[in-house]
Order: sequence, then structure tokens, then C-alpha cells
Amino acid sequence: MVIAAPRIWITRALPGAEETAGRLRAMALPVLVDPLLAVVPLSPSVDLDGVAALAFTSVNGVEAFARLSAVRDRPVFAVGERTARAAREAGFGEVASADGDVGALAALITARASGIGGEVLVPGALEPAGDLISPLVAAVLKARRLAVYETVERDPAPETLDQLGSLAAVLLHSPRAAGKLARVLQARPAPSLRALCLSPSVAAPLEPLVQTGRLDSVTSAPHPTETALLDLLAS
Repeated sequence: MVIAAPRIWITRALPGAEETAGRLRAMALPVLVDPLLAVVPLSPSVDLDGVAALAFTSVNGVEAFARLSAVRDRPVFAVGERTARAAREAGFGEVASADGDVGALAALITARASGIGGEVLVPGALEPAGDLISPLVAAVLKARRLAVYETVERDPAPETLDQLGSLAAVLLHSPRAAGKLARVLQARPAPSLRALCLSPSVAAPLEPLVQTGRLDSVTSAPHPTETALLDLLAS
């Protein structure tokens, strides 16, 4: 009898979850795609008067904005290369990647402040995971948010809950997903499950569960990129 290898639970929202799953399958690793978050597009009016640049903290922000506006002539600052690639694929010609987190994105925009000459618009989530506006304002830049999508929590499937004791690891890309998982594990402990997180801020909601025995371990990627996150699977 062939025993199936333990699967890796991908919790991020679609369509990003399928991209992650594709990378894991290319590594010959079995996956379980069951998002703890879902993206719901919003329909705000888009006013680009005085906007000199756009800043995106996620692929979801790029895709939601691209559905709302046909404007592609503003320079774009992106949090990482995946988001930058999504912006290029959406038709933006001038795209710079911070290759990091929201702090790195703020630093990139601030470093180029003299060449912006107007307002920075940040299309993103209704409840953003990180604060990009405050450091930009502190650097005497004009900046404002535009909520173009909402992230809502969803419950894992009963089949996923039944497999908690046999999964190899769970991947967490956001503090929101980690917080949802923490609440799930309060009721359904998984003392053998490893939680692999994109950053320390993602890991924070789960760390107390290790101390109470509801989770085996929590590890943060050394750099907030998915490549660094997936490298944790080899450790």
C-alpha cells in the first residue's frame, strides 16, 4: 500500500493560492488549497486628479484597481516583484519594486520623493495589514488610500480540520490569515502542525499557541518573499 506524503496547507486567498500551489507542485510537494481569506472587489469612484504615482502593496490591489480604471500612465511603486509583475502585466510601463514589505516600500517611495511631484495614491484593502500612509506623510509626501477590495475571513472545510494532525505544514502569508488560524486552533488544536509565516508580523498571532501546545512551531521567513517562505519547507 502506498502512503500519501503529508500535504502542505495553503491558506492565502485565491487566485494567489493557486500560484503558490503551482510552485509547490513544481517542487514535487503535495498541497491542500483551502483559503482562510477571500477577496471581495469594491467599486469606489477613482479620482486621479493630482495623483502623480500609484503604490501597490499586493497583487490583489493591482488587479482590483485595473478593473476600476483604464489609466496606466502613472509610475507604480510595488511592494515586491510579484506585485510589480502584476502591474506590468496590467499595462503599467514604469514600475519599481521594493522587494520587501510595506516598510521597504515606504523607504523606496521616500527615496524618490523629489521626482514624484504630486500625490501618491495607494489602492488596496479596506483594512490594510500595514500602514504605508503614515511614513509617507512623515516624509512630507501627499498620500491617500483608496479601498478597492475587501478581505473577508472564511472557515476551513471540515475535511481540512479532519487532516490537521497529518499535515506537514501550513503556510501563512498575512496577519489576518494567521489570526483566523489561531482562532481555529483554539477549538481544534494541532500539536504536530508547523506554521511557516511570511514575516514576524504574520507569525505573531500564532506564537502563543505553541506555548499552550495547540501548535508545534511557528517560523518566520528571513525575508518577506514567497521564495524565502517556501525555502522554510526544507528546514
